[in-house]
Amino acid sequence: MIFKTLNDARHCEAITRHHARTFAVASRFLPPNKRRGAFAVYAFCRTADDIVDRGATGDRETLRRELAGYMSGLHEAIEGRPEGPVYRELWWTIKEFGVPASALLELMGGVAVDLAPAHYATWAELTSYCEGVASSVGEMCTYVFGVSGDEANRQRALRFARTLGVALQHTNILRDVGEDAARGRCYLPAASLAAFGISTEEVLHNPLFGQQARWKAFMAHEIARARALYVAAAPGLALLEPDAQRCARACADGYAEILSAIESIDYDSFSTRAQVGTWARGRLIWSIWRNGTLSPAEAIPTEPVIQWAGQTFSRPEEMAS
Repeated sequence: MIFKTLNDARHCEAITRHHARTFAVASRFLPPNKRRGAFAVYAFCRTADDIVDRGATGDRETLRRELAGYMSGLHEAIEGRPEGPVYRELWWTIKEFGVPASALLELMGGVAVDLAPAHYATWAELTSYCEGVASSVGEMCTYVFGVSGDEANRQRALRFARTLGVALQHTNILRDVGEDAARGRCYLPAASLAAFGISTEEVLHNPLFGQQARWKAFMAHEIARARALYVAAAPGLALLEPDAQRCARACADGYAEILSAIESIDYDSFSTRAQVGTWARGRLIWSIWRNGTLSPAEAIPTEPVIQWAGQTFSRPEEMAS
């Protein structure tokens, strides 16, 4: 049994290290039990995501059945009857850290959306999607990382984590425009594009569109939106237990650096996938290690305060296009 558990943990770690370089490096800041839980959460989410990512080339009905089977396996794991390395590690994580079933099921609901063609009319609609596929993960990680203080503090931390999830997913979307278009997907809200004279069809069918001035202006606008979300989410990191703060900061700051990488390629995320270089990632990790942990402060607001476009918002979906 010990041998199987060790192999299960290694299986989830291998999935994480193969697909998530920033997260894999950041996980070195975690103590072993939290690192194991974080790898289990990532492997569970990644496996679900891989199913729907085959939607561009696979039969949609077959993929729906496969995803339904994965959901069935999740229910079995939640009920204490896990089968397979990912589910067994996930069950261990649920028991060890109290990860709620609601967050796991929310993730599955969000992922299932990607089996249909992506179309979002407004920023509020896109935010709902980001909540499902990313804020749910932020919630899971908050339980694994742990929160200093009482239940009220944990609820505060969850609100910040869910805002960070939207920032992370929006960054993904801005980075992967070209890859998504090749799969027939455009996650950028039609109303946001229209404000800059851009249509969804241009994004989907003109691979040279990244060189247009309209596109660059739009991307600068959306990068500013993402950065506002990162800034609003940052105070919540101080609510986490000290042994997890460096990991959370490395994940947040490492992903925020992708926005600078997009700027460095002149906003053309059609022809190039922006990446944070090894040296830049190393400098970031060293800075986080050197600066240590944060002290919870009474000045931390009860919920994120988003300052963007001259206005103040408490929730990401309120940030009008």
